[in-house]
Amino acid sequence: MANDEQDKEMTDEQQPEEAQAEQAAAPEAEQAPEPVAEPAPEPVAQDPEPEPEASSEPAPQPAARAAPPEPVEQLSSKERRRRARSLHVGSARKSRSPEERQAERDAVRRTKAVKRRTRRLQERAKRAEHRASTPAKQPLAPVHPPREGAGRVRQGVVVSNKADKTITVRIDVARRHRRYEKIVRSSSTLHAHDENNDAHEGDVVRVIESRPLSRTKRWRLVDVLERAR
Repeated sequence: MANDEQDKEMTDEQQPEEAQAEQAAAPEAEQAPEPVAEPAPEPVAQDPEPEPEASSEPAPQPAARAAPPEPVEQLSSKERRRRARSLHVGSARKSRSPEERQAERDAVRRTKAVKRRTRRLQERAKRAEHRASTPAKQPLAPVHPPREGAGRVRQGVVVSNKADKTITVRIDVARRHRRYEKIVRSSSTLHAHDENNDAHEGDVVRVIESRPLSRTKRWRLVDVLERAR
């Protein structure tokens, strides 16, 4: 019994001490704010990606043929040299005297002459070789075969001999009209070749047809029948 009473007294003494400890811890708990848990971010609902619609337009077909290339600009040799000089970035040449410039030009000319001579000799050799390997061509038949028989002969009067080795002859023609039986007289002139300037104005001469001797001469003097008085 004595032990029970001691235990009871000890329990009664411990209770006020525990009560004081709880009261002291209470203000500290009130002063320290409790950590507030942040709300977790809600997942954002993503819109579903729209499916690609089938286009009503037909797919572009490859070109049947490639586009023509752009035309290349055609430049003259003078324009090409000018552009080449404009793109040149080298250092300028030192000044030279007129004699030095002339000597350089002569050297360039000699070099070009040697190259030109060599090229011409090569071309001549190729042409000779080609001629030797090519068989000789058969002569072509003349377009107009040579005329057989004697040429036409006319008699007339010289009306002019001012040109050198050329005389103008008037040919008088008299014939009867086929219907009216009337004598019709007409004349024509022609140019004839006189190699020795033998005929003079007023002479009666005979001329014969010949090959073309000039732009207007197709006749040649045969002889002088009668001299002018």
